[in-house]
Amino acid sequence: MYHIQFTSPVHVHFIGIGGISMSSLAEILMTNGFPVSGSDIRESELTRRLEEKGARVDIGQRADNITDNIGLVVYTAAIDDNNPELMAAKGKNIPILTRAELLGQIMRNYPMPIAVAGTHGKTTTTSMAALTLLEAGMDPTVSVGGILPEIGGNLRIGRSDTFITEACEYTNSFLSFFPKISIILNVDADHLDFFKDIHDIRNSFHRFAGLLPEDGILIINSDTPEVERVTDGLNCRIVTFSLSGNGDYTVGDISWAEDGCASFEAYRGGVSVGRFTLHVPGLHNVSNALSVIAMGFCLGLDASTIQRGFDRFGGTKRRFERKGVVGGVTIIDDYAHHPTEIKATLVTARNYPHKTTWCVFQPHTYTRTKALLDDFAEALSLADQVVLADIYAAREQNTVGVSSRDLQEKLLARGIPCQYFPTFDEIENYLLANCASGDLLITMGAGDVVKIGEKLLGF
Repeated sequence: MYHIQFTSPVHVHFIGIGGISMSSLAEILMTNGFPVSGSDIRESELTRRLEEKGARVDIGQRADNITDNIGLVVYTAAIDDNNPELMAAKGKNIPILTRAELLGQIMRNYPMPIAVAGTHGKTTTTSMAALTLLEAGMDPTVSVGGILPEIGGNLRIGRSDTFITEACEYTNSFLSFFPKISIILNVDADHLDFFKDIHDIRNSFHRFAGLLPEDGILIINSDTPEVERVTDGLNCRIVTFSLSGNGDYTVGDISWAEDGCASFEAYRGGVSVGRFTLHVPGLHNVSNALSVIAMGFCLGLDASTIQRGFDRFGGTKRRFERKGVVGGVTIIDDYAHHPTEIKATLVTARNYPHKTTWCVFQPHTYTRTKALLDDFAEALSLADQVVLADIYAAREQNTVGVSSRDLQEKLLARGIPCQYFPTFDEIENYLLANCASGDLLITMGAGDVVKIGEKLLGF
């Protein structure tokens, strides 16, 4: 494998430079003196930001974008083998790295790399942890898979030894990483277009945990089913956290504010380490915060510093994000696209002042919808009213013969009022005719369902 040398910068070209992670990597390299170019299928705020900082960005992917002065090409899992730029790079014998491989090599240049993994909650927890590190004066470099207003985007470049990033399990990407501290929030069945089953997923997380050196630290949720399959045989230090009370770090005396945000006592070994207040709602965020508390104490931080980090964090884009109010209806947008995430969001909504909960759900990928159809129906049953959009295909073709109508049938069989409309216009018209003042409307999914709420609000 090609190894990038930060002491000898080369021209790096990114195929798909406008992606949330790719743009971060490109900017990190630019800050370290690397000439950067890239391409994407459309212009975006992220591509414009890179151009302003000096990158050359081509809209459209063509073989002639791969010029002879390029020393390295980086691509993502979304790029297939017949991509013209990838083929041109191979034809010119230019070194090639995946996005994950490059991120792993960047991590090796920091003495304290921290990776946040888990099927759910990575973006929120990475953001919480990053702001806590900032409050501690550690000046971290941060790469997060969402827009974090407190750092002005998805990337912050620091000047210290500390680097914190999300670690995604899809296509085993995180197995290319070199962490010193790893957080594993949960291990759930997902990405079944790549993984065979939950056992395959647990094995992947076990391999990820095994990347830690002997002096490394694994911080893991001990409420995870069959957690020992992830931790068996590790030679690093293992620190556990748990909402159920079965961990090194636990919680008690939880109270809830009107907006669904929690205050709680945190314990280490049964002894209180402090009381903490969050400004993001939901019990799942208490669990996320507990992992950050564990990380903070492992790094020698005190409770007041960690609380200041929590005080700074008001959430990231598309994570129970309050978009506005129209006609007395509060509109929330959420990225939830897995049954566990949907349950967490809809349970959180129960603690939010409202009359009727409307959930406009856009399923994400055919394989996930087919594999977890009954679980989706169970999770969505927590809403009072469900409106379904068509499945967002993302990277897939519908080879499994599933549609949103299948999910509608499951919900109707459970007695849950559920409508399906093939277009956003029809959904918007139905909501305008049926939502009432005092209702809570949640647009939900990893696709473009956010547009529905934004149009209703006149964005």
